[in-house]
Amino acid sequence: MSPVFAILAAMTLASAIAAMSFRKLVHSALSMILTFSGLASIYLHLNAQFVGLVQVLVYVGAVAILVVFAILLTRDSTRDSSVRSLAKSWLTGLLVAGAVFGTLAAAILGSRALDRAAPQAAEITVKKIGEQLMTRYVIPLEVVALLLTAAMIGAVIIAMREKEGK
Repeated sequence: MSPVFAILAAMTLASAIAAMSFRKLVHSALSMILTFSGLASIYLHLNAQFVGLVQVLVYVGAVAILVVFAILLTRDSTRDSSVRSLAKSWLTGLLVAGAVFGTLAAAILGSRALDRAAPQAAEITVKKIGEQLMTRYVIPLEVVALLLTAAMIGAVIIAMREKEGK
């Protein structure tokens, strides 16, 4: 394991734990953005440029920012949203998480898939994917873009109606 990968993995894991443990929702959302960025960095480090760039565009650029805006726009000023108590059964949750991790680790380490040689690297580049999206799959790409735009406009209209009703 390279030192760069170890640093990126530690940063991603630390920010994921921080996202679960911060008391303020805004801090948790910002930690989630750092987690998504760390995952994108890991993908880029592993030479999966397309997946890394999609991670940045979709999760960091859209989902995480949407979560931050949703938290900021729906926060009730009369109520303290930063109070979040630790569940009384945290020990049970920790034990279940450990059991799941142990089961998954045993299944992965006991798998015969680790004995196989690594497959040849595919000659698919981001440029080839972009060419296919802009030539062969341009209609489905435009349909998806229109659906996402319509969903965002609908969400804004619903949010505006709720604000007017208060």
